[in-house]
Amino acid sequence: MLAPMAGITNTAYRRLCREYGNGLFVSEMVTSRALVERTEESMRLIGHHESEQFRSVQLYGVDPTTISRAVKMLVDENRADHIDLNFGCPVAKVTRKGGGAALPWKHELFEKIVQAAVGAAGDIPVTVKMRKGIDSNHLTFLDAGKAARDAGVSAVALHGRTAEDFYSGKADWEAIAELRESLPDVQVLGNGDIWSAADAVSMMNQTGVDGIVVGRGCLGRPWLFQDLERAISAYIAGDKQPAVQEVMPTLGEVADAFYRHAELLTEFFEQEDRACRDIRKHVAWYFKGYPVGGEFRAALARVESLQQAADLLGTLERDLPYPGEEAEGPRGRLGSLKSCSLPEGWLTSRELSEEHRSQLEFAELSVSGG
Repeated sequence: MLAPMAGITNTAYRRLCREYGNGLFVSEMVTSRALVERTEESMRLIGHHESEQFRSVQLYGVDPTTISRAVKMLVDENRADHIDLNFGCPVAKVTRKGGGAALPWKHELFEKIVQAAVGAAGDIPVTVKMRKGIDSNHLTFLDAGKAARDAGVSAVALHGRTAEDFYSGKADWEAIAELRESLPDVQVLGNGDIWSAADAVSMMNQTGVDGIVVGRGCLGRPWLFQDLERAISAYIAGDKQPAVQEVMPTLGEVADAFYRHAELLTEFFEQEDRACRDIRKHVAWYFKGYPVGGEFRAALARVESLQQAADLLGTLERDLPYPGEEAEGPRGRLGSLKSCSLPEGWLTSRELSEEHRSQLEFAELSVSGG
């Protein structure tokens, strides 16, 4: 499963990943309020290309009624085949209003939101993605997982970090295993530190999960889904230690993937210059470990057209081999522990006060939860 990532998992990137391998490819998160209001950007975010035969949309919301209306809209207008609910976002602008990874602390509100989504979805499967909790002293994943199961979700995905962990350190796979053991009657998916197909197999062996969710590990590496498809298919077929044959692209193959991504972004945005601006954040991820030099990276991040990108990519030594470990491992957000921004007094009680309920009204002012 491709984890929803704001500003990353738009139609263009999902199509690119699908060209390499199969999986469940989820859209960028969109706020339920923006969707109900049918803002132009929210409608763009939930859009799918005709080649996407299974359409997954991730919703972020803090109000059961609004969530229900958003889900009903998606179902009634045949805009989704799967709906994922985000309760794992650790970004301060989300948690400081009580949303994202902060919300499961208010257990009754969490239950009502999930129940509302499942009820409005009908036969459309609903899943939940969450973190362990706010910090090590305020864990919520076990009771939230059970509440989601009781509400009728199809699967629960757990990122093995707290909101305070942000993206630092190592993901806690033991917590994922604990959730798997506590929920034998619903699918559990593991998320965190999947940088390769070998990592995916290791997680499945160590935790017993039904599948994996990959986010940062596929940044600049859409071919990872080819590796994952091979390894997990073999695992599910009974080979618990499959021989993982990982794609090791030459520099030319990386350049081709980068250019294809830019092409798809141009189609998505319907603006070539906007696509070239958007692809800039991907430059370092694609060329991580390859000896292309800082001047090349900087120049590629300044191109304003596909032709400029093609001309610059054409200067590369296409036959340069995969650099190995230098191109592997963590990418994207890292950093250290961050104090989770919360509404004042949020941790005092697990019940939602009227004061906090009024603050939640401001948690969905943007289109995306990220």
